[in-house]
Amino acid sequence: MANEWRPCPCDIGDRFDYGGRGQEVQVGHIKAYVCKPSASTDKAVIVIHDIFGWQLPNTRYIADMLTTNGYIAICPDFFVGQEAWKPSNDWASFDDWLKTRDAGKTDKEVDVVLKYLKDQCGAKKIGVIGFCWGGAAVQHLMLKNPHLKTGVSLYGVISRFEDKHSLLHPTFFIFGEKDNIIPLEQVTLLEQKLKQNCKVDYEVKIYPGQTHGFVHRKREDINPQDKPYIEEGRKDMINWLNKYL
Repeated sequence: MANEWRPCPCDIGDRFDYGGRGQEVQVGHIKAYVCKPSASTDKAVIVIHDIFGWQLPNTRYIADMLTTNGYIAICPDFFVGQEAWKPSNDWASFDDWLKTRDAGKTDKEVDVVLKYLKDQCGAKKIGVIGFCWGGAAVQHLMLKNPHLKTGVSLYGVISRFEDKHSLLHPTFFIFGEKDNIIPLEQVTLLEQKLKQNCKVDYEVKIYPGQTHGFVHRKREDINPQDKPYIEEGRKDMINWLNKYL
């Protein structure tokens, strides 16, 4: 069954059996999932999870996909040991839960991860992608972190940074046309503000008929009409990273 009827439709996807090809490591004060390609590379991508945390199989699936495209991929626990949101949680308590998990306060963890990627993995060109909560974190990092080369924000919650648009690095924004969490008016406003304030390359793309979470929701065999857009979103993400890393 697809997830559209749930309050946050990116929650678990449709496959629970995906184990991941990488391994869990300790990086400074946080844990992280790391996957490396067979050939050595100096290119890496930090993957920022959504509210369902760093162990969500869907997110690891995308990290592994990045690795098959030649990147070192790392998905750290940006909640730093605090519990991820669960679909069974009471949504009435969500705002309180979110107060202790601020997508705009990921800098300390990102610094630790950047050091690990450079010192332990030999990475020299590093980008970042993020989903939903992580997409908002990407926008935050693209506004202030000089050490990242590029970012892809996938259905990042725009309202989190609606007054800040002077990006430092090329950034790609992916949205679904039918996203009930991010209205299209917000996306239009984002485009207008970027046009006025942004000095670097950026792109905002809306994918027809798609709901929140579509790129990292593994449901190709569940909803055949969505498959082309899921594949297009993933391909666009990889192409953007290839262009700027």
